[in-house]
Amino acid sequence: MGEGLAGIIADSMPPRTLALAGSGGRPPASPQSHAMTTQPSKTLETFDNPRPDRDYTIRIDMPEFTCLCPKTGQPDFATLHLEYVPDAKCVELKSLKLYVWSYRDEGAFHEAITNRILDDLVAATQPRFMRLTARFNVRGGVYTNVVAEHRKPGWQAPAVVQLP
Repeated sequence: MGEGLAGIIADSMPPRTLALAGSGGRPPASPQSHAMTTQPSKTLETFDNPRPDRDYTIRIDMPEFTCLCPKTGQPDFATLHLEYVPDAKCVELKSLKLYVWSYRDEGAFHEAITNRILDDLVAATQPRFMRLTARFNVRGGVYTNVVAEHRKPGWQAPAVVQLP
């Protein structure tokens, strides 16, 4: 292909697509030079379940959860694993991210914060089933895993299908 094809492609593209993004062909400014456009929030947004007639599972992993130890004020780090079977509503992911960020400066015991997050998610989405597993990183030689569940009254999980 060589220079011939590269020259044809370059000639067919508008000049602005060939220059680097930013003013005067300079590289874009570093991310640190821009103010953060989103802020942590306790608001959980939802959207209509696209298949409310079907039981299906949504799994979301959030590996960057942080809160503060209520005794020492030191940060606690966890991975949150959310699994749920939606009913009429699903949680919107950007609002979930901002919601998770909102705990960075809050002091809470692992058990309390896991249950509070589950309660908030259940209140927002009213799922058929929801499980939140919080796997906290080691602190003082101890790992903590907290599992909290919600089941809508009367909902039964479908039978597991074993394929040959």
